[in-house]
Amino acid sequence: MDASGGLPPVRTIDSRAPLRWLRGGWSDLGKAPVPCLLYGLGLAAVSFGLSYGLVVSDGAFWVVALTVGFVFVAPMLAMGLYEAGRLIERGETPTLRQMLFVRAAIRQDIAYLGLALVLIYLLWGRIAQIVYGLSTYQLHRTVDAFVGYAVGTADGRAMLLVGSLVGGAMAYGVYCLVVVSAPMLLDHRSNVFYATAASVRAVVTNFGPMTLWAAIIAILILLSAATGFLALIVVFPWLGLATWRAYRDLIPDAEAV
Repeated sequence: MDASGGLPPVRTIDSRAPLRWLRGGWSDLGKAPVPCLLYGLGLAAVSFGLSYGLVVSDGAFWVVALTVGFVFVAPMLAMGLYEAGRLIERGETPTLRQMLFVRAAIRQDIAYLGLALVLIYLLWGRIAQIVYGLSTYQLHRTVDAFVGYAVGTADGRAMLLVGSLVGGAMAYGVYCLVVVSAPMLLDHRSNVFYATAASVRAVVTNFGPMTLWAAIIAILILLSAATGFLALIVVFPWLGLATWRAYRDLIPDAEAV
């Protein structure tokens, strides 16, 4: 721990750091393209399958709500990519098996973090329902009906605005908790409280660059969703490897807790 008050030490970064992480993540993706892209393909297929199932079962609203909420659970889904980043950093080539079965991730503290993210994800689902319910007395079952309401009416646009503000605030709060803690728990024997403290401190210390990094992640994920999650095949492993780079740049090597 840091000697000053027992707080976890973090480095100060410049505004160009997020672009360096993206370049580094892209370079790492080129070193292990097959397992990383297969990892992304699996996630994209599951995301598309869930969205398609909701659309055909007249759950158009949930497609939007769950897509926004994806950012809440994405850090845990990227554990295999953090492992790939760690192996690449060591000069090794990760395999798909190593990425799918990450032994270092089988820890109580990681389970606590994952449970917290799932609970926040479920809370967001309830909040999204409340925002939708307060904005209209109708249930828009089909995609066309929901899009027509959301885009073509004042109440619908207000719903999108309020939902975006609430969802964005929740997503940023989750981001502050996990942007460093998820890869840190994989890399060190830190406990979940120390790791989340390090994550929050990294954002507070580098508010501008870290907010830019959050915006880049959000934009790339939303653009991937707009392609029917096809772009997620490349974007998700790219961001996962870049996030490992971010963690290594932000947290100095220190004795684990």
